Amino acid sequence: MAASKPVEAAVIAAAAPSSGSGVGGGGTAGPGTGGLPRWQLALAVGAPLLLGAGAVYLWSRQQRGREDGGRGDASGLKRNSERKTPEGRASPAPGSGHPEGPGAHLDMNSLDRAQAAKNKGNKYFKAGKYEQAIQCYTEAISLCPTEKNVDLSTFYQNRAAAFEQLQKWKEVAQDCTKAVELNPKYVKALFRRAKAHEKLDNKKECLEDVTAVCILEGFQNQQSMLLADKVLKLLGKEKAKEKYKNREPLMPSPQFIKSYFSSFTDDIISQPMLKGEKSDEDKDKEGEALEVKENSGYLKAKQYMEEENYDKIISECSKEIDSEGKYMAEALLLRATFYLLIGNANAAKPDLDKVISLKEANVKLRANALIKRGSMYMQQQQPLLSTQDFNMAADIDPQNADVYHHRGQLKILLDQVEEAVADFDECIRLRPESALAQAQKCFALYRQAYTGNNSSQIQAAMKGFEEVIKKFPRCAEGYALYAQALTDQQQFGKADEMYDKCIDLEPDNATTYVHKGLLQLQWKQDLDRGLELISKAIEIDNKCDFAYETMGTIEVQRGNMEKAIDMFNKAINLAKSEMEMAHLYSLCDAAHAQIEVAKKYGLKPPTL
Repeated sequence: MAASKPVEAAVIAAAAPSSGSGVGGGGTAGPGTGGLPRWQLALAVGAPLLLGAGAVYLWSRQQRGREDGGRGDASGLKRNSERKTPEGRASPAPGSGHPEGPGAHLDMNSLDRAQAAKNKGNKYFKAGKYEQAIQCYTEAISLCPTEKNVDLSTFYQNRAAAFEQLQKWKEVAQDCTKAVELNPKYVKALFRRAKAHEKLDNKKECLEDVTAVCILEGFQNQQSMLLADKVLKLLGKEKAKEKYKNREPLMPSPQFIKSYFSSFTDDIISQPMLKGEKSDEDKDKEGEALEVKENSGYLKAKQYMEEENYDKIISECSKEIDSEGKYMAEALLLRATFYLLIGNANAAKPDLDKVISLKEANVKLRANALIKRGSMYMQQQQPLLSTQDFNMAADIDPQNADVYHHRGQLKILLDQVEEAVADFDECIRLRPESALAQAQKCFALYRQAYTGNNSSQIQAAMKGFEEVIKKFPRCAEGYALYAQALTDQQQFGKADEMYDKCIDLEPDNATTYVHKGLLQLQWKQDLDRGLELISKAIEIDNKCDFAYETMGTIEVQRGNMEKAIDMFNKAINLAKSEMEMAHLYSLCDAAHAQIEVAKKYGLKPPTL
């Protein structure tokens, strides 16, 4: 099966679980990125899954190619079937055989005449004479005995095919509806009606029909998969645009904020306050008053940062900016950073633009603003603008290790692995003690080897991970990325050990619990333990959207659609970007569609 591109926010310039280096982070993209869309994972149940940090890992489905007894299409499935030509005979259905006994001869004559009209219509259809074909199919419908459901459904479906060629979408939908009423699992009619609904801009109805088709076909037909993916993206974008515009800004958890700032080493605004910056209210341990500084909104904001009183930072920065105080550039950057953290990119951009344009500002402030604007552009799927900002940052501050660290992550997301490794090398040259850059360089090398299926390079990369965790035993990032690589290599026991080390180092990191929980599903098929660990993640951080999203996906696989939708909605309310929100809405819509398909047609994929 040729899978379409994932409907997911895979363009977040972020570090893996322990350090989100791009606002809205969800982890470094793993080697599995580009596999099955997550909406499909939410439907193709019976296939245990592991959603890695930005990657999708899917177990091989047993008996993948077996015939699904409920497909209702005797002609069989063709992966790239165009479904354009009319049919000779419809799908078999219970009770579709010719009756026996008195009156059978009369029915056969009526049916034969109907079949003859249909065959004549097929000839017109193949000759491109669609109006004449429609007349013949209409005659076939009028001649066909009403109890011949399957034959009658074929005639309606064939007439719909002719209407489709004339782009009469309303008539297509009407005839397909008749066909489906007569034969509820009629794949051709369902798919043709889905396409008609798409043309009529009936996205919800289109999604329901194509969802039914995907289930009936066992997710084996590229055409239906692509249509489902397309309509889910459109629905997700529409809903996210409205929701994001009217959303209430929400501050992330303290752990997320601290992890975010920890990914910067050359960032002035994230450095601890110097003694001379503190107010006279602060005393040292000996009780001596520290040097008193002028009344500054920015310095108050910095103090609130140290106290983890994050909700007051934007307002204090605004005071500094409005008064055009001494620290106006710093306040602009700090305010922009927190606007990004709460998911308000529109408010952040003017502040970042101003800092970047302040030629007299400290070069490290300007470089940091470029990094953050570049990451914001990447979230908004504008990689060219993102690249320009990172390159400008490197030009104005070539000794800034953060530039190369974060640009390296961008290059990984753009599949420019060699350039990513070069950037990580430069970061390491400037800051040899940067454990994060060394771990991510190993991951970049591993990804390159993995996608190239180069076993010797894979082993070299795995050895590199071992060296990193030995050299930097306190770097949780190293263990987390190594665990992802080990999972790829199906070394589940060792991967589990690495996640345990992450938890020992960062017991309040909810994301690690989610990854460890997903590992239990893939490794031991232990659903209870997996859900227990993901629930623990939510307990630790009730603002962990990744935990809610993962829980929702698992609940879909368990057949608990209402609970899944609740989880997805919680994740939507926590999403930090419009793109993330669109992805989550697509998952939610996929679950809603499955509920409707189950009600209408009794179609339910197998559950965990």
